[in-house]
Amino acid sequence: MAGQKFQYDESGGTFYYFLLSFLALVLIPTTIYYWPRKKKEDPEKLREDCQCPDCIKKKAILASAEPYRAVKNVSIRIGLVLGWTLLIYLAYRVSQFDYEMASFDPFEILKIEPTASKAEIKKAYHKLSLVLHPDKETGDEKAFMMLSKAYQALTDEVAKVNYEKYGNPDGPGAMSFGIALPSWIVEKENSVWVLGLYGLIFMVALPSVVGMWWYRSIRYSGDKVLLDTTQMYFYFIHKTPHMLLKRALMVLAASLEFDKRHNSQVVERQSDNEEVPALIRQLPNLNEKCKEHPLCRMYSIKARAILHAHLSRLPLNPETLEKDRQFIVKKCPYLVQEMVSCVHQLVMLAYARRVPRLPSIETIENCMKMSPMIIQALWEFKSPLLQLPHVTDDHLYFMNKKRHIKNLQQFAQLAPEESRQLLKSLSDFEYGNVMKVLGKMPSIDFSIRCEVIDDENTNVVTAGAIVTVTVTLVRKDMNTLFGDSKVPQKQGIKDDEQQEGAEEEEAAVNAAPVKKSSTWAKPRKGKGGKGGKKPAPNQKKKAPPPTKASVSSAANAESQQQESKHDSDGDSEADASDVDEKESVSDSDEENEKQTKNSSLDDDDDEEWERLQAKLNKREKLEGKSRISHTVHCPYFPEEKQEYWWTYICDRKSRTLLTAPYHVTNLVEREEIQLKFTAPRWPGVYTFTVCLRSDSYLGMDQQQELKLDVKKAPAPPTDHPQWDLSESEHENNDQPENLSEYTTDTSDEEDSE
Repeated sequence: MAGQKFQYDESGGTFYYFLLSFLALVLIPTTIYYWPRKKKEDPEKLREDCQCPDCIKKKAILASAEPYRAVKNVSIRIGLVLGWTLLIYLAYRVSQFDYEMASFDPFEILKIEPTASKAEIKKAYHKLSLVLHPDKETGDEKAFMMLSKAYQALTDEVAKVNYEKYGNPDGPGAMSFGIALPSWIVEKENSVWVLGLYGLIFMVALPSVVGMWWYRSIRYSGDKVLLDTTQMYFYFIHKTPHMLLKRALMVLAASLEFDKRHNSQVVERQSDNEEVPALIRQLPNLNEKCKEHPLCRMYSIKARAILHAHLSRLPLNPETLEKDRQFIVKKCPYLVQEMVSCVHQLVMLAYARRVPRLPSIETIENCMKMSPMIIQALWEFKSPLLQLPHVTDDHLYFMNKKRHIKNLQQFAQLAPEESRQLLKSLSDFEYGNVMKVLGKMPSIDFSIRCEVIDDENTNVVTAGAIVTVTVTLVRKDMNTLFGDSKVPQKQGIKDDEQQEGAEEEEAAVNAAPVKKSSTWAKPRKGKGGKGGKKPAPNQKKKAPPPTKASVSSAANAESQQQESKHDSDGDSEADASDVDEKESVSDSDEENEKQTKNSSLDDDDDEEWERLQAKLNKREKLEGKSRISHTVHCPYFPEEKQEYWWTYICDRKSRTLLTAPYHVTNLVEREEIQLKFTAPRWPGVYTFTVCLRSDSYLGMDQQQELKLDVKKAPAPPTDHPQWDLSESEHENNDQPENLSEYTTDTSDEEDSE
């Protein structure tokens, strides 16, 4: 190989192969993914969609969101057609090279049969040489050389042997190495231009592109929010631990995404000097004279005024402020989610003693309230029924006067003739739009299940244990409630007074929740009220491990318990022998432990396997978490919006957050979420609240009470030398000033007794 000289492609044949391969690898996937396709709208979907004026206006806004879309599609088509034309040309050139470089066939060149004699070969050669000889007018030097080579291969003995053995009358060819690049690339006179091109690409263009990408990426968080905006959120939330809704709206409007100096997409007009002050005069309680920075800056005041006008559904100039409204409103869902994340991080830092003040639960809930308000363009105090098309305040007054309709669920459960009577001022077309939108709104079946997964008895909560609350969400359309004339049960946030009757009958001793009710407490039934085995039958009825119990099964269980109270005392011992082992509870702790072990031996393997499968399923969901659920009806929001939800656990009495708000973005039909928190350090009965909040609709929020009877943690064995506790540790544990961070209900229940 020493001294081997590489040959460059003089004729361009191999270079065409290189270009053809490279172009095909790029052009085929590019055509598949980027060829413009015209979306065919389904006629049925068009009939199901709302046809109110606001929705039609939104469709026009979405269609005009990309003004150069048609030009872009035409440019893409032209580029792809040119690319395929070049590909076809290169393929044609390569096919010509293949024809010229085909295997050498002397009989075809001489145009004779393989069985021809020597005389016929000489005759054919003589005839063709008179035509192809270079000295003739019709001569062709290249063709004459091939003719001579073919005649030699058939008449000369040595050439004939070489042709039969190697396929070439000249014998085996020498090995040569070639490069599929034209020779002008390495010519001396072109070296300066070639090196300049390499330097321009690899030393200027590539580092510039990487640097621009890096500079832009480091300015944003994972949710595409400016890091400076996130720092501003931290500052104001820490400064105002109990942030009101209007204060949160002011902070949101001060986001640096709305500042021209931080976002080049912001448009500042000369007309703002006249239109913005005129708009401010129409809006009360805007607090435009605030002196805090950056709340007092002009971009912040403008964004705040536009948000207030959006929530009040005030018409704006379509050429100026209306475009600014669309730009600002589109950014808000991401910014609200970032504010919620900042509040949660500050709560965690406060628990770790890194910040002195703990943000209250009202702060994070007020931040969450802003999202559905902005999506639906309604203030919080407005009726949720205004989310329906064509419904006005006059209709609300008539509904409240006739049937006391306050929310969407109540209106959905009315009989068709009653709902039509309440909206009799609407035409049939408008009433059809109202019912179509209402029928597609969500009706969430919200249930919870509590357990301590790592303990042997999962139903007993001890001090300091890790409590796992599984929130099950089943999403149905609101049209499942249509035609029910019964008085609907309000699905909004329940007041504490609605559950006081049930709480007086049941004491919270164990974690066994039932849908739509707080049954974390075990019923007080004298001898039968001891132990933690009561929830076992409910677990037996649950479908995948363990699922929720229905309301009807809970009602049947309560009726059976009431009937058992009226049985005679003399038959109680005989009846106890026929009851299942999971229903009977002994007085002694030893018998209780034996029954617990006996009832769980057969199901241990199944439970372990089911828990493992649940963990694997949860991991798969987290790895590929979708953000597609159901489209929200939001004619005042300038983009398509999907239904998202927040779920979390809080303590209302201490106004603290126990778990991070989980953002549910993939609720299509059913979803299970696990929320974990540490049980209080001191025994007692605690009442927490599991909340579900929508980020797209008003009036869809729900909450359920979670009652925990926290038992004293078992003392660790002292016979092992490594587990001996020092006297100082015992003294510290016995000090009364180490109070729990949670509030207990034990004193309240004792007073009520």
